[in-house]
Amino acid sequence: MDPREAARRFARTWQIGWTTQGTALLAALYADTCVHRSMPFRPVHQGKTELTEYLAWSFATEEIVRVRFGEPLVDGRTAAVEFLVHANEDGQPVTLAGCVFVTFDDEGLVTESRDYWHTAEGHVELTMPR
Repeated sequence: MDPREAARRFARTWQIGWTTQGTALLAALYADTCVHRSMPFRPVHQGKTELTEYLAWSFATEEIVRVRFGEPLVDGRTAAVEFLVHANEDGQPVTLAGCVFVTFDDEGLVTESRDYWHTAEGHVELTMPR
């Protein structure tokens, strides 16, 4: 699969999957032996099972209001995609803004992903590049 097509599919699927907290939908984007890092100093998630467990844990306290993903920037098999999430965590509004770096295999599945993100109290509007 073309990496640009894979990156756009990744962004579209994450926008839907995060909104609906669809762990199975999201896990389908990843190779069985994927490596996922959510923030630099958190434990690494090895394989699709650990990734799926992390997603379920992460979604457990979130009530999603809105999710947006920007247009992926692609270089070779790697893409960078910005995201913005408005959620309520434990009843309090929060904004999560960040970027994910993903590397795809020949089938368009994610072999490696790294997230960098920050949160702010309230639902903050930010402009993302198109």
